[in-house]
Amino acid sequence: MKNVTVSMDDAVADWVRIEAAKRNTSVSRLVGEMLADKMRHDDAYERAMREALEWRSWGKSTGPYLTREQANDRAYLRGRADQP
Repeated sequence: MKNVTVSMDDAVADWVRIEAAKRNTSVSRLVGEMLADKMRHDDAYERAMREALEWRSWGKSTGPYLTREQANDRAYLRGRADQP
């Protein structure tokens, strides 16, 4: 484990001391856990975004683009849904 020095506003320092006391832990451990949670959340978000953007069916066209009229014609679209 690494030791670091963190600077924060007095109001933030007061809040984190109270929050750590409520959780029966140290300020150091509480801040470390908060940062670890943030890291996991950000990693999960980035991974999900990357997977969504790499999803193979996006951006692939099986034919010409629909015209505006075709895109708004429900009967036409229902007929296309039956096709592979």
